[in-house]
Amino acid sequence: MRLSTVILPIRRWDEGQKIWRRAEDLGFHSAYTYDHLSWRTFRDGPWFGAVPTLTAAAGVTDRLRLGTLVTSPNFRHPVTLAKELISLDDISGGRVTLGVGAGGTGFDATALGQEPWTPRERADRLAEFVPLLDRLLTEDAVSYEGDFYSAHEARNIPGCVQRPRLPFAVAATGPRGMHLAARYGQAWVTTGDPRLYENGTPEQSVAALRGQSEKLADACAAIGRDVSALDKILLTGFTPDRGRPLTSLDAFVDFAGRHRELGFTDIVVHWPVPGSDFAADQKVFEQIAMEAPGQVG
Repeated sequence: MRLSTVILPIRRWDEGQKIWRRAEDLGFHSAYTYDHLSWRTFRDGPWFGAVPTLTAAAGVTDRLRLGTLVTSPNFRHPVTLAKELISLDDISGGRVTLGVGAGGTGFDATALGQEPWTPRERADRLAEFVPLLDRLLTEDAVSYEGDFYSAHEARNIPGCVQRPRLPFAVAATGPRGMHLAARYGQAWVTTGDPRLYENGTPEQSVAALRGQSEKLADACAAIGRDVSALDKILLTGFTPDRGRPLTSLDAFVDFAGRHRELGFTDIVVHWPVPGSDFAADQKVFEQIAMEAPGQVG
């Protein structure tokens, strides 16, 4: 099982770059950041752009994979996003993964002046967003007219360093998102069942994740794809366990082992942010980063 981290884009770069370097030194497989305009309790504090942050991170690291968890149609357009991703993939030497999902009703949903979309409207846009982005990242020139997005002779030469394109990690729990993950994803991302966050139990969460994994397998089978071809990523911090897995090495190994048995290939933990929902002891966190992957297997 691989261990990765999310580094929130809340620090000026003279401080932030030290964390990205440290993430590589600790041996994390990937380091992601959230692609938002602002987010939750951090809304009134510093929050920097995801693509510039990842570009800067590419310049201070050599091995660490970099990515978004997740990019959404809330304020992104496939044509401009594709150009940025191809540039980032080139600058990083082919170390970029795009986490992509439908987005939510948070601050990004209204920042451009629109009313927040319903879950169905978000799913409708994602169903057009992902296939168009796939084309833009694999074809030299693309023209397209859809219900929500258009492209007119959009050129993306020379394309991605990673071929045929950089990998997609598709965040999904519903049937339409699972279909996109099965069809276009190199990985699937989940945070668990949000309905269990407040009052659920870890056992209920494991059962819900097992059910989600089975739905992904069904979606893959429906198009003749082997579900084992997809990595399965669990973004932690949103299950009933919350921050407990980061309280000790043993607690994390137990948590990761239970989810490895469900078929998860990657666990993603938040880099500690004091005074927030992601507060954790930095020394314990670094011990987990260095020792847990070898114990989980």
